[in-house]
Amino acid sequence: MKIVVLDGYVGNPGDLSWEPLERLGDVTVYPRSKPEEIIERAMPADVLLTNKVVFDRKLIEALPNLKCIGVIATGFNIVDVEAANEHGIFVTNVPAYSTASVAQVAIAHLLNMTTHAEHYTREARAGVWSRSIDYTYCSAPFIELDGKTMGIVGLGNIGGTVARITAAMGMNVLAFTSKPQEALPHYVTRVETLDDLFARCDVVSLHCPLTDKTRGIVNARRLALMKPTGMIINTSRGPLIVEDDLAEALKNGVIAAAAVDVLCQEPPAPDNPLLALDNCYFTPHIGWTSAEARQRLMDVVVNNVRTFMEGHPTNVVNNPNTKK
Repeated sequence: MKIVVLDGYVGNPGDLSWEPLERLGDVTVYPRSKPEEIIERAMPADVLLTNKVVFDRKLIEALPNLKCIGVIATGFNIVDVEAANEHGIFVTNVPAYSTASVAQVAIAHLLNMTTHAEHYTREARAGVWSRSIDYTYCSAPFIELDGKTMGIVGLGNIGGTVARITAAMGMNVLAFTSKPQEALPHYVTRVETLDDLFARCDVVSLHCPLTDKTRGIVNARRLALMKPTGMIINTSRGPLIVEDDLAEALKNGVIAAAAVDVLCQEPPAPDNPLLALDNCYFTPHIGWTSAEARQRLMDVVVNNVRTFMEGHPTNVVNNPNTKK
């Protein structure tokens, strides 16, 4: 079976082995694929693996030999699932491989926004602390999290982990989730509406998938519901936030700070308004990139291919019409 990886570098820049995948068939790994290269590279494949190459209807219909698209990620919105169904193509993903790592990034942003470790490091290196007349030097507010309220949008694996960690730090945890209250941990209180969550919380952390319903849920109207001391964290998907609205809210003191691991466009355009704001903090979509998370990712990808080849595919996210 011919297996082609279209963009293998980001997930495996060289510190992991492709050997387990190579045992399953004839494997070709491309570090990256330009749009004009995709069809030629993909044409021979029975199984295509990708992290970010978009499989729209036009591309799917141009690949008559294709039997399986393995998304090297949890989110599979890069695939036109309806077109895959019509052409009998299985689509697989990798759930829950990066839970601990993404939650860690969310907590790192939370701590940075409230203790300003990055700010103080810069000032110490610039000699500001050395010039202080006192042994302690304060130029940014240190915010204690104990007793503050964390709001979590989406209480899946990652949101649930963030809830557990922040509760252990003494925060009150509210969640907007489809799960009933009786299914939630004792330290999480369910709220009925997003507006209620934004109005009541000191920090709102986003952990929901990107859908038509969740696109733009953080917008000017909802940000105006927050406290002026409020903070936003997004380690989920960039388009959950209307970035121009967030930039205006940060610039005008509607909320105090925001921290993001994801943006609508990645890499961001140099003129993205958030980049110019001192109260917006960034990590460049690194939540999934720990060596531990990527090894789990690779292990599941290989198993997805193996089980597909054996006739009992796992982690299938669609309903392919295999009779066509």
